Amino acid sequence: MLDPTDWPAFRQLSHAALDDALDYLEEVRQRPAWRAMPDAVAAGLQEPLPREPTPLDSVYRQFVETILPYNSGNIHPRFFGWVQGAGTPTGALADLLAATMNSNLGGRNHGAVYVERAVLQWFRELFGLPPSASGVLTLGASAANLIAVLVARTRALGPAVREHGITREGGRLIGYASTATHSCIRRAFEVAGLGSGSLRVLPANSLQRMEPGVVARAIAEDRAAGNRPFMLIANAGTVDVGAIDPLDELAEVAQRHGLWYHVDGALGAPAMMAPSLAPRFRGIERADSIAFDFHKWLQVPYDAGCLLVREAEVHRETFAAAPQYLTRMQRGLASGQPWFTDFTIDLSRGFRALKVWFTIKEHGSAKLGAAMAENVRQARLLGDLVDADHDLELLAPVQLNVVCFRYRRDLAADAIDRFNDELVIRLQESGEAVASSTLVGGHRAIRICIVNQRTTDADLVESLDAIKRAAASLSE
Repeated sequence: MLDPTDWPAFRQLSHAALDDALDYLEEVRQRPAWRAMPDAVAAGLQEPLPREPTPLDSVYRQFVETILPYNSGNIHPRFFGWVQGAGTPTGALADLLAATMNSNLGGRNHGAVYVERAVLQWFRELFGLPPSASGVLTLGASAANLIAVLVARTRALGPAVREHGITREGGRLIGYASTATHSCIRRAFEVAGLGSGSLRVLPANSLQRMEPGVVARAIAEDRAAGNRPFMLIANAGTVDVGAIDPLDELAEVAQRHGLWYHVDGALGAPAMMAPSLAPRFRGIERADSIAFDFHKWLQVPYDAGCLLVREAEVHRETFAAAPQYLTRMQRGLASGQPWFTDFTIDLSRGFRALKVWFTIKEHGSAKLGAAMAENVRQARLLGDLVDADHDLELLAPVQLNVVCFRYRRDLAADAIDRFNDELVIRLQESGEAVASSTLVGGHRAIRICIVNQRTTDADLVESLDAIKRAAASLSE
C-alpha cells in the first residue's frame, strides 16, 4: 500500500508545502530572475536508484534546498527570454486538484472529459470556427502542429496512408511556410514521414511576414514541376519578432489552390481576447486548423497546448482505431463518444483542461485580453526607449509583444554580435533579468518577449538599465 500510514502527519506536511508554494509565488520579486544551479548541487541529484524508503519530510526538505531555488525563472516579472508564460497561483491549485483526480482523458464518460470539451468550445467560439469543429489539448503547440500536419496529410492522401504509407504517386506532397516559421514545423514534416524537403520555406518580407504573391508563385512552380501542393502554414505571431502574417490574404491563396490552411498561433493567437488586438488576426476564422498554447500568453502552468480542426471527420480518420481493449459502449463508463484518443497520438492523457478551465473561469476573457493588450503596450514603450537611446538600435519594428535590438559598438560585425550575445549571458547571470538571443536581419539581437502578467513598466526600465551596466562593464 502506497497511501500514507499516518494521514494526520501527511496532512500537516501538505499544508506546510502549500504555504511554502504560495510564499514562493507571493515573494517572487525578492529573488533573482534566474541563478545557475551550482555543480555540487547538480551532482548531488545524480544518485543511484533508491532501494529503500526515505521519510517524506526528508524528500521534501531536499526539494526545498536543492531544486526549488533554481527555477528556470519564467515566473519572475523580469523574465523576457523565449515565450514562456508566468503561470498563476490558481493554475497551480488546479494542477493539484487534477493530480488528485488522476483522470485519464483518453476518453470514456467522466467529468474531466466534459471539462476539456467545454474548453475546446470556448476557443472554437473565440476563433470563429463552427461548433462541429474538432479539437484536442496537447503537450504544447509543437505537438499540435505535428497533429495538424498529419491531418493535412490524411486529407491529401486519404485514410489509406495509415496502412500504405506515403508514396510519390501524383507527385511529392509540398507544404509552404516562411523563413520566420518556428522550427517545429520542419520537425513535424520530418516526423510525419514527409521529409523536410517537402516543406518549401519561402522568404519573409522586411517585416518577417509571408507574402501571398510569393506563395502563389511557388505553388504554380511546384505544380508545373509535377509536385502536389497540399498545405500552407501561416503565423499568428512569429517567435523571433512577433509578426502576424496576412492571414486573410493567405486564406484566399489556400482556398484558391485547394490547400489545407493551418495557422500556428502558439505565440499570439489567444490575443484575440483583446478587442484592440483581435482585428490583427482577421482571417484566422478561415483556417482549417489552428495550433496555440495556453501555457504562454494565457498564463496557464506548463504544459498545455491545443489544436482545433475544422473538418472533424478528417481529424478522426487520422487517428481513430477500435482495438478490443477500447470497446465503446452505449452506456456505462465506456460510453461518452467521441473519445479524445480518436483525435490524437496519445491513448493516456492527463487532465490539462482543468487548469485552463480554472484560469478562464476565474479571470474571464476580458481580463485576460486586457493583460495581453498591456504587454503589447509595454513592448511599444520599450521600443520607444530603445529608439531614444543612442547606444541602442532597434532591429525590427515592434509589431506585437516582442522587442529585438542590439547595443551599438564601433566594431567588426562578428565582434558586435559576440558583444551582444555576451550582454544577454551577463544579464542572465546577474539575476536582474532574463533576455534571449536571436538573429534578425543578419544581426545578433537582444530579444525581449513580454508575456509575463507580473511585468511592470518599471521592470522594463530596470532591465534596460541592467543591460547598459553590463555593456559598460564589458567595455572596461
